[in-house]
Amino acid sequence: MQRGVEVEVCAYSLESCLNAQRAGATRVELCAGMYDGGTTPSAAQIAMARELLAIELSVMIRPRGGDFLYSDLEFEQMKEEIRFAKSRGADGVVLGILHADGSVDMERTRELVTLAAPLRVTFHRAFDMTRDLEQALEEVIRAGCYRILTSGGANRAAEGLDALRRLVRGAAGRVKIMAGSGVNAANAPILANIGVDAVHLSGKSSRDSRMVFRNPAVSMGGVPGIPEYAHSFSDAAKIEAVVKALQQKKATR
Repeated sequence: MQRGVEVEVCAYSLESCLNAQRAGATRVELCAGMYDGGTTPSAAQIAMARELLAIELSVMIRPRGGDFLYSDLEFEQMKEEIRFAKSRGADGVVLGILHADGSVDMERTRELVTLAAPLRVTFHRAFDMTRDLEQALEEVIRAGCYRILTSGGANRAAEGLDALRRLVRGAAGRVKIMAGSGVNAANAPILANIGVDAVHLSGKSSRDSRMVFRNPAVSMGGVPGIPEYAHSFSDAAKIEAVVKALQQKKATR
């Protein structure tokens, strides 16, 4: 791939982990809570993913959905989740903590980075919720993180290209920049061209449930609009298309 651009797949199931590996991904980011934007997966899922995968495994460390301003109790939970992921052979953890004013909580982040060592720490898209991306970049670097997952502060990485370029220049090799959100085979080479170190995608597809009887009167999550009779998964074909697009881009240089 061009300049060694890595492909990370956000996987919410063991099936998705295996699809990512089969498609040639560099790494899996294992998560639960798809409709929360990713939360810490279960102990069993972490353990089984590590047994099934030969590629890198990073584990999401996020105690709940919503904002990234955590209580003392939630912070202690994050530390315990890191200890567990570490004990099960994860290669990295993924986290993000902010202050109420929209700056990076460097003190707490640094504490988690130290606890996770020698695992590599990715600061996730909490970064995109900060008040100043350039300031946040320096704060994440000072906290000791290895990688930042960002869309350049936009809803989709393709919409944040200018900011991503600035972040790549500002990082100057001090931290890895991974572009995520809306990444696909069409835009992955464009993202590679601006110098990101990795791209991040879910490659999501869905299939209909095999349930014959369906109760339309009950919503198990209590949130209308969430498809309770559809199974989402990371599609090996979509992931492989990104991998091949990056390989082809490198081959034409």
